[in-house]
Amino acid sequence: MKDYELENRRLVIGGVAVFIVVVYIIRLFALQIMSDDYKKNADSNAFLKKIEYPSRGAIYDRNGKLMVYNQPAYDIMVVMNEESGRLDTTDFCNSLGISKEFFIQRMNEIKDPSKNPGYSRFTQQLFMNQLSDKEFSLFQEKIFRFPGFYVQKRSIRQYQYGYAPHVLGDVGEVSPADIEEDDYYQPGDYIGKLGVEKSYEKQLRGVKGVQVLLRDAHGRIQGSYQNGKFDHRPLPGKDLTLGLDIKLQALGERLMQGKIGAIVAIDPSTGEVLCMVSSPSYDPRMMVGRQRSKNTVRLTRNVWKPLLNRSIMGQYPPGSTFKTSQALTYMTEGIITPSTMFPCYHGFYYKGLHVGCHGHASPVNLVEAISTSCNSYFCWGLYHMMSNRYKYRHVQDAMNIWRDYMVSMGFGYKLGIDLPGEKRGLIPNSQFYDKAYDGSWNGLTVISIAIGQGEVNLTPLQIANLCSTIANRGYYYVPHVVRKVQGEPLDTMYTRRHYTKANRRAYDYVVAGMRSSVIKGTCKSANRSDYLVCGKTGTAQNRGQDHSVFMGFAPMNSPKIAIAVYVENGGFGADYGVPIGALMMEQYIKGKLSPSSEKRAEEFQKRHIAYGSRNR
Repeated sequence: MKDYELENRRLVIGGVAVFIVVVYIIRLFALQIMSDDYKKNADSNAFLKKIEYPSRGAIYDRNGKLMVYNQPAYDIMVVMNEESGRLDTTDFCNSLGISKEFFIQRMNEIKDPSKNPGYSRFTQQLFMNQLSDKEFSLFQEKIFRFPGFYVQKRSIRQYQYGYAPHVLGDVGEVSPADIEEDDYYQPGDYIGKLGVEKSYEKQLRGVKGVQVLLRDAHGRIQGSYQNGKFDHRPLPGKDLTLGLDIKLQALGERLMQGKIGAIVAIDPSTGEVLCMVSSPSYDPRMMVGRQRSKNTVRLTRNVWKPLLNRSIMGQYPPGSTFKTSQALTYMTEGIITPSTMFPCYHGFYYKGLHVGCHGHASPVNLVEAISTSCNSYFCWGLYHMMSNRYKYRHVQDAMNIWRDYMVSMGFGYKLGIDLPGEKRGLIPNSQFYDKAYDGSWNGLTVISIAIGQGEVNLTPLQIANLCSTIANRGYYYVPHVVRKVQGEPLDTMYTRRHYTKANRRAYDYVVAGMRSSVIKGTCKSANRSDYLVCGKTGTAQNRGQDHSVFMGFAPMNSPKIAIAVYVENGGFGADYGVPIGALMMEQYIKGKLSPSSEKRAEEFQKRHIAYGSRNR
């Protein structure tokens, strides 16, 4: 009698077997035909693709002085498939001066995909970086004893001067995010982290080369594959020439020692940044070598934030330097004329509101108001603009027109400098105040913005750009630190003129006011007999000691430099801002300081401000 149960079992078992075979066939087809993984592994056994790193572009100042260059360094690379089980770890560790624990930890990190994305046991992986010439020589003598280990030559950055770290930036090892974003990089590569090293990374890095080497069954190098037919030589990175004057930069950093703040100087005729000082600062040479990570952590934890580029990231009340923008707006809008007089009896008084001012003659016209830095004059100007119902239907309309003038002068938005991290500052509009005051506000409510206080915030770069615009009588170029890229034209955004909404006539009167301020006003200590200086002080109110602010340009009729100085808690603009700004202008225009000016520079270098934790 036929056993149907047994027959069914055979069919089931046969079906399962057929299913398993089909799955294996599909899998083999996918691996061998559809995927090239095995081919890659086979190629990896037969070939060694040795990366040749290009030299990174050098960086020069505007006078051709070398600022950043390259120095040879050596990385130790490992191919895990070749090293496995064939290494005398004790001898290896002794040769490099490392512990066995470090060796084990590092090898585990390399094999960990979470820490080393894209890991392959057939390709070179970074074991240890930046060996010095001496360390490399000792290791090179014994490298034949260490199968799977190779030496990769590359270059590391060196800094000729200990200045301008916020402009130059630094170079560090790529992160997993960098690798994912750009397939040019692989683990162990270096990339610009800050400054121009970051913003001009693609120009500076060059193009990698590759050398295809043939290996035998034991992994030993037999020479170039097909006589180097598939090799590519590396292309060096492009050199950069900055607008910086290294002597001017050095002086600025000297003068800002022991102070918190920034100095920005611009060539008005081109928009090139002549110096950019952020204080406190640090030596860029700290960010080179194996100590880079430790130094980065130390600088990051520093309460005074030396890594912060206050020139473009610090957002401050501009104080009385802002009055120049108000004069330009009121005059162009027809709110005032050069002969318009406003009273000032130690301040602005109206409907119970009082904005104080220092003692000076009263009433004053526009030029005198700028010269004496009269608070009352510009408060009256804003009040008349905001309350003018013949010209503006609502206070909101007047405010938005005012804002449009400010934006045209480069405020409220990023200027677009070729450095990472620029902040936009703050210029309020009608919507801002409608939200803050539920739509119930007027010119008196916001009167403090007329004198650069209240809600208005600018970066030192924006203040310097305002000064540059006044020097040009109505236009500016987007400030930029890179003057020239080797073999490339400069981006057109840095060569176009940007005109403001204010008219030329208004600028002429503001220049006259700034000149008067130097002759007989708040900037008298900047007056020179051999070239004409124009300036404007600012004393920005603060929770603690006031900030000292100055902006100026020279010579008056053919400007070569426009500068902004911002010293936190420095008091009156004349206390720190004016003397520092005057010394900087002299250095650039004359090429050096006079003996008396050098003595004064030494004095300010030693003059420190006692900051407390509350200032942070």
